[in-house]
Amino acid sequence: MAAPPAQPQFMTTIDRRTHPDESRIDEIEYDQIIVPDNKSWKNLFAYVGPGFLVCIAYIDPGNFQTDLQAGAQYKYGLLWIILLASCAALIIQSLAANLGVVTGKHLAEHCRKEYPRVPNFILWFLAEIAIVACDIPEVIGTAFALNMLFNIPLWCGVLITGLSTLVLLLLQQYGVRKLEIFIAFLVLTIAGCFFAELGYAKPNSSEVLEGLFVPQLKGPGATKLAISLLGAMVMPHNLFLHSALVLSRKIPRSVSGIKEACRFYMIESGFALLVAFFINVSVISVSGAVCNSPNLNSKELESCENLDLNEASFLLKNVLGSWSSKLFAIALLASGQSSTITGTYAGQYVMQGFLDLRLKPWIRNFLTRCLAIVPSLIVAIIGGASGAGNLIIVASMILSFELPFALIPLLKFTSCKTKMGLYANSFSIAATTWIISFLIMGINIYYLAEKLVTSLRHSKLSIVGIVFCGLLGFLAMLVYLASIAYLVIRKNQEGSHLIALSDRQEENVTLPRHDIANMQLPQTRTSDHL
Repeated sequence: MAAPPAQPQFMTTIDRRTHPDESRIDEIEYDQIIVPDNKSWKNLFAYVGPGFLVCIAYIDPGNFQTDLQAGAQYKYGLLWIILLASCAALIIQSLAANLGVVTGKHLAEHCRKEYPRVPNFILWFLAEIAIVACDIPEVIGTAFALNMLFNIPLWCGVLITGLSTLVLLLLQQYGVRKLEIFIAFLVLTIAGCFFAELGYAKPNSSEVLEGLFVPQLKGPGATKLAISLLGAMVMPHNLFLHSALVLSRKIPRSVSGIKEACRFYMIESGFALLVAFFINVSVISVSGAVCNSPNLNSKELESCENLDLNEASFLLKNVLGSWSSKLFAIALLASGQSSTITGTYAGQYVMQGFLDLRLKPWIRNFLTRCLAIVPSLIVAIIGGASGAGNLIIVASMILSFELPFALIPLLKFTSCKTKMGLYANSFSIAATTWIISFLIMGINIYYLAEKLVTSLRHSKLSIVGIVFCGLLGFLAMLVYLASIAYLVIRKNQEGSHLIALSDRQEENVTLPRHDIANMQLPQTRTSDHL
């Protein structure tokens, strides 16, 4: 008797190809990272990589800037924000990975299928702004590093960072695995530099532990810095990036295979984010120990009051020695260049996912780089180092305000059984992630209201001007709240094109994504290419 035909773990009920002549993804052969079809802890090594690309966003120059200011102004008092944000980041990044693993599509693609044209376009526009806001600190940070190492003027260093496009194009031809190894090397380089700085500074361990586990917001600027730390830690573009990077692995499409992939991706992300957490703690601890040292002179105290990436190099050189300054510059350079790579790929997947627009990588990189270089160059020429440092803080706050517009769709999709099937979020995970999301949104709204009232109270405008600006600010807050409410209340309309079946079906069918595995955007195919 003939054996019954095998049923796939995921069944395609409708052919949803965008183009009639487009081949199915699982019919294409290409080089990719293949996960062995067996249960073994050794499979973890096949999943290692995406977490390191993602963790770069948590140790980019924007983080260093806010970390330095947090340590200089409040010593170790804001370390608990780093701990809270790191724990939240692990949960949220795991959800992004799960979405890609289970459905075979990344977050931006789900948004295009789910939302009407206008909301989808607005979400894409906000995601692009977030990527530019993320790219600005990378450009300025790299320029600062070049200035510290080679005395290159800041504005000239901003222009030189545009050449990183060539480096990125060179890395692309070697595939995702080589890129992951290179990024991991840069992460370990950053960690080594700051751990060495920690040895120079010798912060008080008991005070560091107190700052980690005792929440406090003391001082009028603590709320602003806390929001900047959150914005620098949990970045919206990272959610799009992580959900796409996990598709570079060819995993068994069985219940056990998918569960193993989700578990190992969480372990791998946890290790990478743990390294990023220790790096951020080290930066704040070094800054707090140096700026609160009793041996500082008046000039060094002035540097601590307006501490940015450039002043930090001068301060470390005078207090801890020239080697300390060089280590900081090397870490900053590695951070800026690695962040450039991950930010560019996030932009590629955002544009492809939301708009179904396929640009060549070098064109996408050029556009993103120009949008980041222009404001950075203007500020560097007009405002100098202090203006560039303030621009980093503004960019970090923009990221924090835009986070709900990536986070809420992710939470909605991963909690939806029509999209995730038996892999949908449990009640406890869903409740935890929604609490985190509302906490972040609450902090943002509080800061917006506080900033608006304070600005109007101390402004020199006439009564009419104050009322007009107050109405504009109030309307902006209403639009912000209404937009968030729309995403929260709206019910999911579209199910996934992959329908998760019951856990009794264990057939192994793969659904790889060659565009992700090759770190290139998919090109339109015709039958001549098959």
